Amino acid sequence: MNPNPSPRTFGNEEHLPRVPVPALADTCRRFLEWSAPLLTATQRARTEDAVAAFLAPQSPAHELQAALERYDARPDVGSWLDEFWPYRYLGRRDRIALNANFFFLFHDSGQDQVERAATLVAAAVDYKLRLDDESVPPAVQRGRPLSMVQNKFLFSTTRIPGAVQDTVRAPYSEEWPGPSTARHLVVFFRGTPFRLDVLDPDGRPYDRESLAAALHTIMKTGEVLADPATAAGHLTTMARAEWAGARQTLLADPGNAAAFEELETALFGLCLEDVSPADTQQACDGLLHGNSGNRWFDKSFSLVVFADGTAGINVEHCGLDGTTILSFVDIMLTAELDTAPAGPPAATGVPTATRIELTLDATLGRTAREAGESFAAYADATATRTVSFADFGASRAKQLGMSPDAFVQMAYQLAHRRAKGLTGATYESIATRQYRHGRTEAMRVVTPEVLTFVSTMDDDSADRAARSAAFRAAAAKHVALAKECQAGDAPEQHLWELQLIAERAGATEPIALYESPGWLVMRDDYLSTSSAPSANIQYFGFGSTSPQCIGVAYVLLPDGLNIYLSTPRHVADQMHRFAEELTTAVAELEDVLATG
Repeated sequence: MNPNPSPRTFGNEEHLPRVPVPALADTCRRFLEWSAPLLTATQRARTEDAVAAFLAPQSPAHELQAALERYDARPDVGSWLDEFWPYRYLGRRDRIALNANFFFLFHDSGQDQVERAATLVAAAVDYKLRLDDESVPPAVQRGRPLSMVQNKFLFSTTRIPGAVQDTVRAPYSEEWPGPSTARHLVVFFRGTPFRLDVLDPDGRPYDRESLAAALHTIMKTGEVLADPATAAGHLTTMARAEWAGARQTLLADPGNAAAFEELETALFGLCLEDVSPADTQQACDGLLHGNSGNRWFDKSFSLVVFADGTAGINVEHCGLDGTTILSFVDIMLTAELDTAPAGPPAATGVPTATRIELTLDATLGRTAREAGESFAAYADATATRTVSFADFGASRAKQLGMSPDAFVQMAYQLAHRRAKGLTGATYESIATRQYRHGRTEAMRVVTPEVLTFVSTMDDDSADRAARSAAFRAAAAKHVALAKECQAGDAPEQHLWELQLIAERAGATEPIALYESPGWLVMRDDYLSTSSAPSANIQYFGFGSTSPQCIGVAYVLLPDGLNIYLSTPRHVADQMHRFAEELTTAVAELEDVLATG
């Protein structure tokens, strides 16, 4: 580690430690440990046999590991996960809207729609100029700088659908070296995209008043789609290969090709909505899926502002994790940077706003309409719920001698057991940005200690001391596992990447480990959890990841806890029972620690 960290945004990346490549035997040992609590005796035995075959001298696993180590040793590679992440996100073939994109709901500002939108845009553009100048301070954890490379995917970045795998169009690339030179964003209003210049030809930013005037002009113009049901934005909700085909058809028209150039190079999206959410949950739902004709889900991020000024952000996940977006949002919403403004003085006059013309023939118009109807039905088949704790937060957990995250994760496990009568595979995202190109690690929450804990809590013969001891033991194991993940000592992504190396090499023989009960059961989520600790947002949310999964997105603050739940509607009753049991569990566990 560099003893003198750079204050420049990207100045520390090359000095950060590399993500360690786990040893094959260590990964297999951890895989057996992590999967065992979810398996029957027969399933464990089958998994152990598969692991033994995987580690046998003649197994292809050793060559796969050697290939991974050779890749990691290349001077042009920042992390052994550099090929893993594109496959994980860009390789998925289903729709990304609702399934992959995530959102944050901001706190109310008291501003009307146009004022709020102009304020957010001005702050985002200011951040962009500071990023270009590398004057955004590097994020720091325990005094050590974190990877900032994801910030290169914030502006003028668009996911491009592909027939086999998607790609990304972004600055800081061979095709587009350095920061984005684009001067505009794309505004969506009533399903119609508009180009709005936010920087003048000399690179000077327009102030909030000028931006507000331009937004008023857009909203008052009559140049909107006659039939928003045929808006091209609906196409971005399609399965990726289908969307790739539609995009190619659109690009055959030179006018559409020019329109796509405007859309894809735009700094970001701004979606102005005609509706006001009835409550917080409806606002969250609108940010997650909302009016798909008034979105372009492939943009790196889109600010969404409803008619009453309620606002938030929808984020495309392939290059951006929650921690990076949180840092951006925190600065954008508080307008507090440690350095002086990087850009020149404000531009004069009202910026130019022009409609981006996309021409859909009758066939594509029907495709867009059908895509919008299909996505609306898909969104309707997703049940959601918000849960809020105003009297419990991280400070209270710490007062009780407990890791706040371990406390809430154990509460999720207890509530899930009581709601569904079982303990199922649970995913938790662990940030690893202390490493070069670091993103996240996959943690599996269920341990033998968790099984003991949930059983003890509902054992009528267990006294308060026994329950407290079981709770603390499970929480301590959770903290220990999280530290392993933070250190890069976790099995799932390592084994997954070895599987992908074999597939990329054209292997046709199946590897028993990847068909074992341990691999299949451990990754079949019943709970998918992730946290976003920021006082600047109300809620964080994403869709569920499997037919029986409850997505659990939580904002854990010193004095409160807000949770957004999502699940397929056919199991909505189980989600609502989980929410009710969770309210009981948090109070019960607080009492156990307070008096145990």
